[in-house]
Order: sequence, then structure tokens, then C-alpha cells
Amino acid sequence: MGGMLNALVGSFAPATSSSSFESIATTTVGAGGSASVTFSSIPATYSHLQIRIMGRTDRASTRDVVRLKFNSDSGANYTGHELYGDGSSVNAGGYTGLTSADAYRVAGGSAASNIQGTIIIDILDYASTNKYKTLRSLGGVDLNGSGEIWFNSSLWLNTAAINNIVLTSIGTIQQYSSYALYGIKGS
Repeated sequence: MGGMLNALVGSFAPATSSSSFESIATTTVGAGGSASVTFSSIPATYSHLQIRIMGRTDRASTRDVVRLKFNSDSGANYTGHELYGDGSSVNAGGYTGLTSADAYRVAGGSAASNIQGTIIIDILDYASTNKYKTLRSLGGVDLNGSGEIWFNSSLWLNTAAINNIVLTSIGTIQQYSSYALYGIKGS
């Protein structure tokens, strides 16, 4: 799975003339799991942010969603679009009036015990105070041949600089799930 994550990171990096990634924070969920992962006091010194997730929840399903809320905003201030496929079909959708930005997929509790999902999330121009914030994500879960891959984008209808991100799922985030936040320098 680590090779898959590295391949996704290399092909999904934002198009910048001279970018570099700097680790801001990493959380590995401990015993007992966690209801959420929070990145707070995010410095406004980067062009973009990237979150890399390898995780699983206890949701009674083979897969689960990761939900992001910026600056504690729980209002219906998010929109989203998605494209996804499972090897036999493809689908697309669009949504407005959401209470979080969504990224797909991590493994759920019904997946085999050694399965995790991987998601790469780019949050573009997060420190800007004159435009809404856009994020894009690419992720998926391999369920021994019956998994899914997703590409989606979300918009946070707010011009505030993002300095706090709370990530949740439908289920409890399980032990050994890893959430890493990176700052991307460049233009």
C-alpha cells in the first residue's frame, strides 16, 4: 500500500513551477481509535496544503468517507463533485448545501483486517482571504479485486484563511490509521 500512496503523490502533486513539500503534522491513531483527527494552528506560509491518509474505520461497511470541516464551520457551506469507478461501472455526482467537504475512500470495518484505504487531498490557496477554497482528492480502497477509486472536488463557500481542519468519518477512525498534513511551497 505504501508504494501505491507514493505513486499517487507523485502523479497528483499540484502544478507549480518549483514546489516543495514540508511536513506540518502527522497523526497516527492509537489504541481504541478516534472520532476525529484535527490539524490546528496551521501556518499561513504555504501556497497550498496536502493531506495524505492511509486509514480504516469501524463502519459496518467495506468502505467509509472522510469528511473535512474548515475553521469549525458546520454550516451548509460546502459543495462537491465526484467521479468514481469500481472496475465494472463508473458514476458521477454533484452536491450542494453540504455540511462538510468529502473525500473518498478509506476501508470500513467489514473489509479484511489488513486493508486500508488511501486518499490524497490538495487544498488550494488555503491562506487566501479573497476567494472560496477549493480542494481535490484522489483515493480508493482495494478490496481484493472489488474496490473503488474516486476523484472528487469540493468548494468551501468562505473566504477566510484555513487555519484549522477537522477530519471525521461515519465510523470511528481505527488504530494505525495515518493522517499527514504537508505545506506546499511554490507558485
